[in-house]
Amino acid sequence: MSRALLALALLMLVPAMVFAQAPAEEPSADTDTPTKTKSSQLQYLVPEMEGQGFRVDPGKRQFKHRLAFSPAVGQLGDGNYYAFRVGYNPNEWLGYEASLGHNPDKSVHALLNSLNVVVRYPLPGRFQPYVSAGYGMMLVFPGAIFKADPVTKNVVGAGAGLEIYLRNDVALRSEIRNTTVLGGRTEADTSAAFSYREFTFGMTFYKTLNR
Repeated sequence: MSRALLALALLMLVPAMVFAQAPAEEPSADTDTPTKTKSSQLQYLVPEMEGQGFRVDPGKRQFKHRLAFSPAVGQLGDGNYYAFRVGYNPNEWLGYEASLGHNPDKSVHALLNSLNVVVRYPLPGRFQPYVSAGYGMMLVFPGAIFKADPVTKNVVGAGAGLEIYLRNDVALRSEIRNTTVLGGRTEADTSAAFSYREFTFGMTFYKTLNR
C-alpha cells in the first residue's frame, strides 16, 4: 500500500505543473534610472487561465464535447490498483470512457481494460456525482515461478463516483464499483463468477473540443 500512497502523492503534484517561474528582468543599460526586478512573477503555461485561480464558473458544469484524462490509484480486492482513463462526452449527460488498469502482486498480476458508459446530471457548483457501467477483459499473468500461460476472462462492472472541481478544467475524482470476473472455476471445477470491490482516487483533466 506504500507504493500506492507514493503514487498518490506524486499525482497530487500535477496541478503545480501548470505554472512556471518567469525569469527576473535585468536592469536596463540604456537609461540612468534603475528598473525594478520582478522576482516573483508567475507565467501561466495556459494563458487563458491567468487570474482564474481555483474558481469555477457559476451555473451547471459543462460536459458537452469535452475530453477527460483521469489517472488514479486505489485497490482492487485486497491488492493495489493503478488506472488511467480517457473519456469523451458527446452531450451534457452521457459519456464514454476507456479504462486500463494494473493490479500487481507477488505471485500473479492482472491487466484490466474496459469500456464504460458514464451517466450524470450536471449540477451547479463543484460537486458532480455520476454512475457508470461497462464491459471489459481481464488478463491474468502468472509470476515467474509458475509455468503457465496468461488467462483471459470477461469482466462486467458498475459503480458510482464523485468529482470535486478545483477549477473549470481540473477535478478531484473518487469512484467505487463492483467488478465481476466471469468464467472462473471453483475447486469442484464448476463455472463461477467472482466479484471484487474496486476503489480509486485520482484527478480528472478536461479539454473542451472546438465544435
